[in-house]
Amino acid sequence: MDGHHTNIHHADWQAYPAPDGTGEHTVVGTLQVLSNVHSTQLRNRRDILVYLPPSYATSNRRYPVIYMQDGQNLFDRTTSFVGGEWQVDETMEALSRDGLEAIVVGIHHMGKQRIVEYTPTPFNSRGRGDPYVAFVCDTLKPIIDRDFRTLADPAHTGIFGSSMGGLISLYAFFRRPDVFGLTGAMSPALWIGGGAIYPDVQQAPFVAGKIYLDHGTREGSARRMHTLLREKGYRDERDLLYVVEEGGKHSESAWARRLPDALRFLLRTE
Repeated sequence: MDGHHTNIHHADWQAYPAPDGTGEHTVVGTLQVLSNVHSTQLRNRRDILVYLPPSYATSNRRYPVIYMQDGQNLFDRTTSFVGGEWQVDETMEALSRDGLEAIVVGIHHMGKQRIVEYTPTPFNSRGRGDPYVAFVCDTLKPIIDRDFRTLADPAHTGIFGSSMGGLISLYAFFRRPDVFGLTGAMSPALWIGGGAIYPDVQQAPFVAGKIYLDHGTREGSARRMHTLLREKGYRDERDLLYVVEEGGKHSESAWARRLPDALRFLLRTE
């Protein structure tokens, strides 16, 4: 556990900058920022973004939480390192009208360290994925659970990402079932470490929860992982949703298109 998080108080959260007259920011809804969160596991600092659902300010409810990688790309086109965004805020605002609400935590990546931090340590000796997962679970989650009204149990806690972020999210789901009961892996980079994720998942104990997995037809396939997960006992349309988008490319716009159905699957309780 990172002792540094005890020094961070709710007052340190700041409102995300609202769009100005030039329309620079593209955020909708309520987004808060905590700057320079320290990780003793990784020995670095990064910004954390928290999207709050529309009913948060007017209720006493507690909410599911989805932790998402590549925080710069989730909410605001002006901060994206590839020029596009996932439109997570717009998606969550729309889902709220259908009664599906959640807190979304956007974790900024560390630039040149992104690939290293999203590579599970057992897959590559230079990978820092294990300390990254420990940072999310043992430093960041306690901050979020303390400062916001969360449903903190695994059944209401998810981890989500795309490409390398999808790889580390799937890995974390099986590595930390004490924390995560939901995961989303969009276009995951399953080839890392010579496909080491396949035997890793195969050998891991079954984790009760929900898994969302997808890819487009114009990028690498995740079909083998879908087959493995079914063999492991996950059931299509019940605790496993596998989507193949015809013509889908490896891009933020593709992930934004598929995000509503992914989150709908993970968050619905019926």
